[in-house]
Amino acid sequence: MSHYLDHNATTHIRPEVIARMSDVMGQVGNASALHSFGRRAKALVEAAREQVAALVGAPRPQDVIFTGSGSEANNMAAFAVPGFAYRPSAVEHAAALQARADALPLPVDARGQLSINDEDLSQAIVACQLANNETGILQDLSGLAATVGYLHVDAVQAAGKIPVDMPSLAADSLALSAHKFGGPQGVGALVIRPGLDMPAMIHGGGQERRRRAGTENVAGIVGFGLAAELALRDLDSYARHTQDLRDRFEAGLPQGIEIVGRDQARLPNTSCILVAGKSASILLMKADLAGLAISSGSACSSGKVTQSHVLAALGIAPERAGTALRISFGRNSTHEDVEAALSFLHRALGG
Repeated sequence: MSHYLDHNATTHIRPEVIARMSDVMGQVGNASALHSFGRRAKALVEAAREQVAALVGAPRPQDVIFTGSGSEANNMAAFAVPGFAYRPSAVEHAAALQARADALPLPVDARGQLSINDEDLSQAIVACQLANNETGILQDLSGLAATVGYLHVDAVQAAGKIPVDMPSLAADSLALSAHKFGGPQGVGALVIRPGLDMPAMIHGGGQERRRRAGTENVAGIVGFGLAAELALRDLDSYARHTQDLRDRFEAGLPQGIEIVGRDQARLPNTSCILVAGKSASILLMKADLAGLAISSGSACSSGKVTQSHVLAALGIAPERAGTALRISFGRNSTHEDVEAALSFLHRALGG
């Protein structure tokens, strides 16, 4: 695969992270043990907790709960307040939409922004992405926390790409995933506001202050922490680099291609396009044969290219939504990747 343009699905793990994790994996120690080996492992976990907290401006590192994924973090938040209704937005990742059987999605308008109207959500957990994984559209969360009982923000796609400040969002909890910004797969976090009593979903041990049982993945957590530190350091350069590539890509698109959310605030790296008259599933296969890795939406739906619930919620008709492709750039992306993608699309449309 010559041109990887699916960075919203996962991105390259940073070389510095690989080196650090390899060093940690060569050591032994359970972070719950009281002897010196355990204390050393515990110190590594706590240092990473501080790095992850800094990435999102969390007031206290101890409010970072390490999980196995962003999906697990979203599921935990769905049960944060017993007795509260669960109201995810209609454009959420499946990990939030399917977290509870009684979920009642909140609609969005044609711009992808939450439509609450006059609903009383004072006894509800509202889950809302900061940045949509398919379209890259940023959700305007200003003032939302004051109108709902509990606000959970899925920042999986946003963290490491745009500034994320938990206090400014006034969020009760926030979900993260390391592999979206240069960390390892299989480790995430739920960051909670100070003083929140988060019920455990996994029981059987006292890890993570009894909020998530199970021996900590020390090497993965250390990699998560370093990736968070590097992402925070490189936030401005990442945004400039990926937005330059995205803008070059969109400026060179053939006629007849529509850009979803073109005039809205979006992630700097993401372009969701509708290729009129072409099947996304066929285009994906042709792109793969041409050495291009792109997608038609969330990576969690790979292997079953179906109608996007995100585009449906935006009011895009099924026949148009079935032509949608997502191109997402990353730190390792190049101008050659852009040219390869444009060349493929021009050939596909006969231009």
